[in-house]
Amino acid sequence: MTTDPQTSRTVAEKFVKRLAKHDPDGLQELFAEEIDWHVPGSDALPWTGRRTRREEVAPYFTTMWSHFTDGRSKAALERIIVDGGDVVLLAAFTHTVAANGKEFTTPTAMHLTVEDDRIVRLHLYEDTWTVAEAINAG
Repeated sequence: MTTDPQTSRTVAEKFVKRLAKHDPDGLQELFAEEIDWHVPGSDALPWTGRRTRREEVAPYFTTMWSHFTDGRSKAALERIIVDGGDVVLLAAFTHTVAANGKEFTTPTAMHLTVEDDRIVRLHLYEDTWTVAEAINAG
């Protein structure tokens, strides 16, 4: 199945806006019922791993965001690359760990696949070593 690039870009832009607003329910609405979600990482990061269902999306974000100081996270979106149904977001995320005040920045690439106006795939590539080190600093 092919998805036109404009539809993919529109869905990705909605994703970015809802991410910036910290809107877990709004983010979840963008996903298909069955998804291919992979966020590799350390066991020290309880939000990493695979997910296969839409209802697992909002808990991912609420779990992750609970570890960071509210209002201190920043996302610098560098580029959106679209090829049919595939979208790559290139960004850098900066967070402050709530438990210890440690601030860190990690470059990030996120691969989304859009079909029928819904995200069916999210694979995140970031420096999870840096994230785990910041979470465990103390």
